[in-house]
Amino acid sequence: MILKSVCALDCPDTCALDVHVDATGRAIKLAGDREHPITRGFLCGKVAKYLEREYHPERLLYPMRRTGAKGEGRFERIEWGEALDEIAARLSGVARAEGPEAILPYSYAGTMGFLNGAGMDRRFFHRLGASRLDRTICSAAGGEALTLSQGIKLGMEPEQFAHAKLIIAWGANVLGTNVHLWPWIVEARRKGAKFYVIDPIRNRTGNAADKHFAIYPGSDLALALGLIHVILRESLEDREYITAYTNGFHELMKLARDYPPERVAPLTGIAASEIEMLAREYGTARPAAIRLNYGVQRSERGGSAVRAIAALPVVTGSWRELGGGLQLTTSGAFELNRAALERPDLQCKSALGREARVVNMARLGHALVELSQPRVSALIVYNSNPAAIAPHQNKVLSGLRREDLFTVVLEQFQTDTADYADIVLPVTTFLEHTDLYLAYGHYYLQLARPALHAPGETKSNVEIFRLLAQRMGFADECFRDTEDDMIRAALASDSPYLRGITLERLEAEKSIRLSVSPSGAPFLPFASGGFRTKSGKFEFGAASLAYTPPAESRWGNAELAKAYPFELVSAKNDDSMNSTFGHRAEVDRQTSLLCIHPLDADSRGIVEGMPVEVFNTRGSCFFQAIFDDRLPRRVLRARSVRWNKHAPARYGVNCLTSDRLTDLGGGPTFYNCLVDVKPHLDGTFGTAK
Repeated sequence: MILKSVCALDCPDTCALDVHVDATGRAIKLAGDREHPITRGFLCGKVAKYLEREYHPERLLYPMRRTGAKGEGRFERIEWGEALDEIAARLSGVARAEGPEAILPYSYAGTMGFLNGAGMDRRFFHRLGASRLDRTICSAAGGEALTLSQGIKLGMEPEQFAHAKLIIAWGANVLGTNVHLWPWIVEARRKGAKFYVIDPIRNRTGNAADKHFAIYPGSDLALALGLIHVILRESLEDREYITAYTNGFHELMKLARDYPPERVAPLTGIAASEIEMLAREYGTARPAAIRLNYGVQRSERGGSAVRAIAALPVVTGSWRELGGGLQLTTSGAFELNRAALERPDLQCKSALGREARVVNMARLGHALVELSQPRVSALIVYNSNPAAIAPHQNKVLSGLRREDLFTVVLEQFQTDTADYADIVLPVTTFLEHTDLYLAYGHYYLQLARPALHAPGETKSNVEIFRLLAQRMGFADECFRDTEDDMIRAALASDSPYLRGITLERLEAEKSIRLSVSPSGAPFLPFASGGFRTKSGKFEFGAASLAYTPPAESRWGNAELAKAYPFELVSAKNDDSMNSTFGHRAEVDRQTSLLCIHPLDADSRGIVEGMPVEVFNTRGSCFFQAIFDDRLPRRVLRARSVRWNKHAPARYGVNCLTSDRLTDLGGGPTFYNCLVDVKPHLDGTFGTAK
């Protein structure tokens, strides 16, 4: 028997799945839905092996209470009623003694499902009056940049890349993190298109490109301004489009004059001649497409970099053409009724009687260690593993060790964060519950019903927060809503993109293309303007786009760069999903490696294969060195994110990253991280500094 489902992992592809189930109800195979226009019958390597995770012997199946010290990972099984009663009592006690804002939820995209990611949980915390989490860890800077410039987060349909004559993957490892775009890139190349990659790391996608531009980390804004300089100098811009649909062009012209290729070359590590070549090709190719990804915005000037890159198809008028434009995200088209789903109005019924304070998740360590009035005294973690993935890891772990911090973790495995919990609650996988799915790499809304039975005593996030609301005495009708009630509430939107989409249609069709264009015609969101800024035009925002090198970069703080001369990029691992698959031995091996240029290794006395220590003022961690002569000099690569508990000294790469924030959106600056590296020869592993 084949049942339908949807991949819930944090990926732009949001694949439609065929779940092959035997007569006992056990899944024996996962496959891509051949009928889905994006999935087209194949899966990435991560999800093709997902059943290994589904049936893993170490999967959490029962509620547990901590019996050892925080971080040891020693627990005993308890009953659900006991767990819920204890959580409700502790949260009520904190709310009475310190105010409900002393309670902090922490979650992100462990599931991309609406209901289990941002549904009943939001209702619960709003009604409680808990601190609100600013969920910035991944896409905040780029999202705010697009909103400022375009007014809405829209982009090219993936299908349109097949029509492009030039495709630029900018900070986008398509083969590793967006593989369902690749067939359209292949189709375009068969018709003569060129494919270029801009990335500090020459990954699988860079290896497959016609040309790879090894840019210095965090210098993307300078390169974008250099490209605009050449395009304007050689009159390759579309003045008609610019005049009709943009604001601030003259200011952009003035700024771009200051970024000739000769100035940009040393800032970016890309030769002036190559900058000129790239600008000319982009300015003359018709149509030209840019696949921009979120790696670009994980630097101090990341938001501005996205704004400048998003200006390129506007300056050239590329948005007019089928196969032209840019894709960072398509998520803005999924204009569901989030207020009805999340119920922020419930805050007025809480003990606060007002909106609660906002805590930036990228500064979790600060929140747990330094925040006051009130301090954080209770932490509820779900859909995330902050002990491993949050920046400034030492400070985060210091906070998680607090004996006076009551911590609840909803999880499928005993992660690093679960080791610090007081109560661990076992949760279902996406194959075991109902949910509604948007995408940020295409325009199809999808519904999934449970394909498999929930094992042991696992429960969905929706059910857990529904039960907790009952234990807390919340009598509001919305806490009795079923999953179908919640879906109907979310679909009750006046957005034209959702016109005609009902739960009944989703039940029958499973996947429905949004009404972004008539009769399924190609969607050209900005061919005739249509920007949703206040002016109705694209806002260049040149006043904020002057390039300043990040403090933690080779051209930033000179004293810091002298002490820590290497730029560390902890880019995504092809076979991981942040820390989701950290239990796999192969993933652990991949994330234990440090890539270093052979000449840089020689300067530090490092031999390939030896253990090395990477360190800065925030901490130190250990890797095995492997050589990569395709790296820019003084750039190191560590694939993220290894589970701390598997690493020597129990520290991962994020003990090195800072909690400094991006220029827009308050996002983390993971890829601006200065370090030094040395051989680790004494056979022991010390503790972090």
